[in-house]
Amino acid sequence: MSKQIILIGPPGAGKSTIGTSLAKKMKVDFADTDSLIEAKLKKKISDIFVDLGEPFFRAEELLVLAEVLQSANGVVSLGGGAPISAQAQELIQNSGAIVIFLDISLGKAAARVGFNRDRPLLLGNPRAQWNELMNSRRPIYESLATAVIAVDDRSVNEICADILAVA
Repeated sequence: MSKQIILIGPPGAGKSTIGTSLAKKMKVDFADTDSLIEAKLKKKISDIFVDLGEPFFRAEELLVLAEVLQSANGVVSLGGGAPISAQAQELIQNSGAIVIFLDISLGKAAARVGFNRDRPLLLGNPRAQWNELMNSRRPIYESLATAVIAVDDRSVNEICADILAVA
C-alpha cells in the first residue's frame, strides 16, 4: 500500500472497529489517535477533558496527529474532533492520504455509542449535542474526504470492501 488511509467521522461511526478490520485485511499497521493520546498521557480521554480541559486535549491531539501522519503506515483512525482545527485540516490535506468519511445517522450512532459519560462532548443532552457537533463538523469531514461511505445497517466487511475499492 502506497498511501495511508485515514478514517474520519463522528462518535459511533465505527472508525476504530473498521480501522482494525481494514488494517488486518490489508496486512498493515493500525493507529488510533485517541488510543495514542490515552497511552501518552496515561489517562482516559474523558479524564483528560475533565482534568486538563478541551484546549489541552486538542493541542495534544494535534501533536499526535502530526506524529502519526509522519510515522505511521497503514490505517489511521482519528477522534471525531481531530480534523476540526485549521492546522489539523492542513496536516491531513498535505499528508497525501486517502481520507474516508464514515457517515452514520444519529439513530445508529446512538445505539452504538450509548451516549455514555466517556464521551465528554456529549454530556447534557447527548442527542442534541451529537446533532450540533455533526452540523458543524459535516462540511469539514466532507471537504477532507476522498470518499464518503455510509455505514448505517452495513457490516464491517461490506464497509471495508467499499474502502478497498476506493483505495
